[in-house]
Amino acid sequence: MRTMHAALARIASMAAVGCICAGAAAADGIAPGEWKLTETVIMNGQATPSQVRTRCLSPEQAGDTTKTFSPDYRTVNSACERVAFTATSTTLRWRMVCKGQVDMDVAGDFIFDTAKHYSAKIVSKGAIAGRQFVDSSVSIEGEHIGECH
Repeated sequence: MRTMHAALARIASMAAVGCICAGAAAADGIAPGEWKLTETVIMNGQATPSQVRTRCLSPEQAGDTTKTFSPDYRTVNSACERVAFTATSTTLRWRMVCKGQVDMDVAGDFIFDTAKHYSAKIVSKGAIAGRQFVDSSVSIEGEHIGECH
């Protein structure tokens, strides 16, 4: 069971990290440069203290929402498929479902309200033999803070 927990946590983390790396809000993208990311995780109903980190975004990363904020489900697991995807100039929503020994359902919802701010929520659920054992939510607040150092 610990291995299954670790596998789901790893995939959810990869999805979150892949999405946190930043991307575009509109055709012109969000601002490249240094971003402050505040992340809050709720795992099986228990909140963890928020963590803050920074991330430097290249102009290429800041210019492609679809590529930067969406997990590449084909590299996560061959039993995964993207079952939903919508993108507008201010939102990005996707959902990935994986079937196998561990069934997973991971969804991302991003709102790009300005070129220097976005918020996101990534929700992950995992089950074995139809019995849910993981239900997590990662809330992300992204704030542009200047040039990369």
